[in-house]
Amino acid sequence: MAEPTLTISDRIQQELDRLTRAERQLAHSILENYPASGLGPLTALAKDANVSTPTVARMVQKLGFKGYPEFQNELREELKAKAKNPIAKHDNWTEGAPSGHVLNRFTDAVIDNIRHTLGQIEPATFDRACAMIADTAHPLYIVGGRITHVMAEYLFLHAQIIRPRVTHIQSTSNAWPHYLLDVGEGDVFVVFDVRRYENNTLKLAEMAHARGAKIILFTDQWRSPVHSLADICFSSRIVAPSAWDSAAATLLLVESVISAMQDINWEDTKDRAERLEDMFDQTRLFRKFT
Repeated sequence: MAEPTLTISDRIQQELDRLTRAERQLAHSILENYPASGLGPLTALAKDANVSTPTVARMVQKLGFKGYPEFQNELREELKAKAKNPIAKHDNWTEGAPSGHVLNRFTDAVIDNIRHTLGQIEPATFDRACAMIADTAHPLYIVGGRITHVMAEYLFLHAQIIRPRVTHIQSTSNAWPHYLLDVGEGDVFVVFDVRRYENNTLKLAEMAHARGAKIILFTDQWRSPVHSLADICFSSRIVAPSAWDSAAATLLLVESVISAMQDINWEDTKDRAERLEDMFDQTRLFRKFT
């Protein structure tokens, strides 16, 4: 299967260390409101970033484009991709679907997604996120949306065992503002939001951020609007030969977080797990083959 096309955000991240000071300033300005930031005139982008127009032209070429118009065309294509519904995504894949069984095609796509996603993550950033999520000095809130609530619930179920003071907020519920009543400075929110980004999730993140909470965002390669509020953002690649996006790369990150959390808090986690097993035995929830 062909290598997945890099987004402009991907290209910028890959080139950051090789950019000049002015170009890095421009790069961060583009990412701040990506991809809409690059859709205006070149002079407007330069003004917003407080750099010269030649700086914009040079960086666009460093990203592999012949000029600013080609750069903008790519941004417009990314905007179209962000807005695709399941029917449009299905039609896009079936028009140019490669030969071979769907198991092989889908597996190849997921492996590419995982490889690309991990290539964009700094281990130190991942470790910092895990430390924040595992820190029992602050409550942990976990938020998902219409589809991503599945991953939020998966993380919540394990986090409940690993540490105390964990709350699962369903952003689709009218009662979610109640959860914000006790949010304070330094509390941690893990937010899941992928394309067709949800207004409720953004509003919840804005209100939590205003109360001094730290936000760790799990999103896609185009990045949820919540990224502008997030302290740490993990962008997973989600494209697959399907009408629906793949959650495999994001789930890999979630399970890696769970593993790191239990290691950080192992003594307390072990005690909590043992007490939970005692309760399971009392309720006879599970069958025992002994």
